Amino acid sequence: MTDRREIERIVGAALDEDAPWGDLTGETLIPETATAAADLVAREAGVLSGVDVFAAAFRLADPRIAVEPLAADGDRFDAGAVLTRVTGPARGILRAERVALNLVQRMSGIATLTATYVAAVAGTTARIVDTRKTTPGLRSLERQAVRDGGGRNHRRSLSDAVMAKDNHLAVLAAGGVDLASALRAARERMPHTAHLEVEVDRLDQIDAVLAGGADTVMLDNFTPDELREGVARIAGRAIVEASGGVSLETVAEIAATGVDVISVGALTHSVRSLDLGLDIAIG
Repeated sequence: MTDRREIERIVGAALDEDAPWGDLTGETLIPETATAAADLVAREAGVLSGVDVFAAAFRLADPRIAVEPLAADGDRFDAGAVLTRVTGPARGILRAERVALNLVQRMSGIATLTATYVAAVAGTTARIVDTRKTTPGLRSLERQAVRDGGGRNHRRSLSDAVMAKDNHLAVLAAGGVDLASALRAARERMPHTAHLEVEVDRLDQIDAVLAGGADTVMLDNFTPDELREGVARIAGRAIVEASGGVSLETVAEIAATGVDVISVGALTHSVRSLDLGLDIAIG
């Protein structure tokens, strides 16, 4: 679950963006004393994520609004299911509606897609993880949605691990720096609790990366046969991550090669928001 302060920071900014000087329509059209009841209804089947985020939008719009969750994060649901009930001042409900829906629809879309990937690799040792290809400002919520869908999280930010990718290696190579030596030097400067991951795009890079002390070797855009060979070369000396070209059509074959981790940017960078609606009855 995402920290409440983080949720309120993100949701508060979204509400300010959507109604910087108030909701002109609600304030001129809807009586101040009007109340409403609203149900969050699934238009299609999926996996729920963002219950607390959804509730926060209404709470911040008007603390008098009550939100009653009827399902929990990670729950599967069918089309037509009522997921949450909202009651209280109509103006506040209408003001928060779009922001609440935008966030819970996106988070549930991510959770639903993640669950599909996780199901596709069932029976293997591979875990499905996200990447940093998240929507700016929404990373905390999107990472939660991946977890709600049964996936795992990669590093949260550039501050959380040493991860040498292709462009880092290109800079080192241009300077004539030996890769294994550079990695060993980086290990000396790292906090002892930090993790060292290195991305490679050729099999012949693996030995130097292992000699440099990598904890994880990312095999980027490898074919299934190359992945199997990479797993055999690494032979348990590091975690093996597969990345690049991962889709629902390819993920099972990738998992079958014996890799430990499959990182999937599509979980967050190109996901379709789930179709959820807020059905309101004005009192």
